[in-house]
Amino acid sequence: MTDTLTVRPAGPGDARDICALLNAVDVIEIGRPETDLGTVEADLKNPDVDLATDSWLAFQGGRLVAYALVWADSGPGRIDGDHYVLPGHDRAALALLHRMEERARRMAVGTGPGARLRIQLNVEPTLNLTLLTGRRYRSVRRYQVMTRRLGPVDLPPAPPRGLALRDCAADEADRRRAHALVEETFAAHFGHVERPYEAWLDHVDGRSLDWSLVWIASLPGEGDAAVLFSRDDRTSMGWISHLGVRADLRGRGVGGHLLRHAFAVYAGRGRDTLGLGVDTLNESGALALYEAHGMGLHYAVDTWELPLHSQG
Repeated sequence: MTDTLTVRPAGPGDARDICALLNAVDVIEIGRPETDLGTVEADLKNPDVDLATDSWLAFQGGRLVAYALVWADSGPGRIDGDHYVLPGHDRAALALLHRMEERARRMAVGTGPGARLRIQLNVEPTLNLTLLTGRRYRSVRRYQVMTRRLGPVDLPPAPPRGLALRDCAADEADRRRAHALVEETFAAHFGHVERPYEAWLDHVDGRSLDWSLVWIASLPGEGDAAVLFSRDDRTSMGWISHLGVRADLRGRGVGGHLLRHAFAVYAGRGRDTLGLGVDTLNESGALALYEAHGMGLHYAVDTWELPLHSQG
């Protein structure tokens, strides 16, 4: 029967079908496909995920209509998840939500009363949001994905007096310093998880990263002041995953210089767009910085959270 719903775990061989599903969701939510096969493959190879217990594919009449994944690498009591579904498939969506929640509760056993499951969804998602609110999820944070078009006008900027940039391509010590700066400058940010260097490398897929696209800024008498962590392995755009300035050195033009430097580098690499994500409630002024440098809203994402109680 065409309405038969079946659910099974995902496997590495499902990556292309999952990627196609996610891109179909992308087209509906943001107007174009932006999911790369490599991203899906990396998720399926995540060392913190056991695909047999932590992933699900839902098929309606033999067609893949929903995909979900959960993992727990963000500290005790926090389980993260992905949930994607085509419109009009509420039964499949609920089937995967139920499995995610049950697995998350088992993963959170013994972590205390603050355990929660978090998923991120487009502000106008293909998922019927009443399915979340009816299950006691609540929206706790909003992020904006911001982009800027690049072109010949994006030339290397003149640095503030005394500021020096170095990349992290050659020196392992600089990579460790970049990690330390990320930890320091993002420590107070919502959702940030402190990770030791080796675990952080796994989290950012750092062993396959082009480290020439990670820059540290230093100032005379102050030492290392800021870090910009970017990557050029997305089909749709270059991507800045972290831009952090030490709290005592903000307001001195360091963040803006790093941003303009990235514009120039990516324009020189032939990229026409550079993007990043920003917490709209970030108290460091990041949103205003990006807007002042010509970055605009591409789409927005809400973080939804479900408290995990042993009895559901």
